[in-house]
Amino acid sequence: MTIFTSPRPLSWGELDLPLFGVTRDWHGVPVEPAAGFSLAMDDRRLWFLAHHRRPAQLHPKARPGMFQAELWLHDVAELFIADPVSGRYLEFNLSPNGAWWSCEFKGPREREEEIDIAMPEVATFSDMSADGSWVAAMALPLDLLRARVDFGKETHANVTFILESPAQRFLTAGNLGEGEPDFHQPSRFPQVTFAPLPE
Repeated sequence: MTIFTSPRPLSWGELDLPLFGVTRDWHGVPVEPAAGFSLAMDDRRLWFLAHHRRPAQLHPKARPGMFQAELWLHDVAELFIADPVSGRYLEFNLSPNGAWWSCEFKGPREREEEIDIAMPEVATFSDMSADGSWVAAMALPLDLLRARVDFGKETHANVTFILESPAQRFLTAGNLGEGEPDFHQPSRFPQVTFAPLPE
């Protein structure tokens, strides 16, 4: 899982990142057009960018920039960040309109807190075109990630999508095996690698 590094601060209005495509769903069926994503970081934040060229079915309570539970019941992009030593991981949900949700887990589907607690200083952005295509981004404080899951060279991460709600299709960038879709498999998340952001 590649994370691009930038020597300069990144900002939504000037965010120009290479995209990785997810071309097949969980069951290996082609997704047309592909969903796209990118991960990049500057000295303060990790940026998660997600994109799709088809209209999204939004959670009815999703509001741009607002914390909202159960976004996964509708179209959403998801970022998982795991500490392979402790087994702890974070899940971040990003709605196409910039609504978001987060949760900390002690183990697979084992929540740290039973109630939803919004993580501090998370910022989101989105752009939805008239044709239905969308791009959304989430900026996560690195100090929070380091404190919660020891974010660094040993980190494992995965990006997933749920698209075409209500007949949901599940997409994952990393190979999580077969069977029924299950994104909560931190032991299978790919290890991150860092690469300079192309000029």
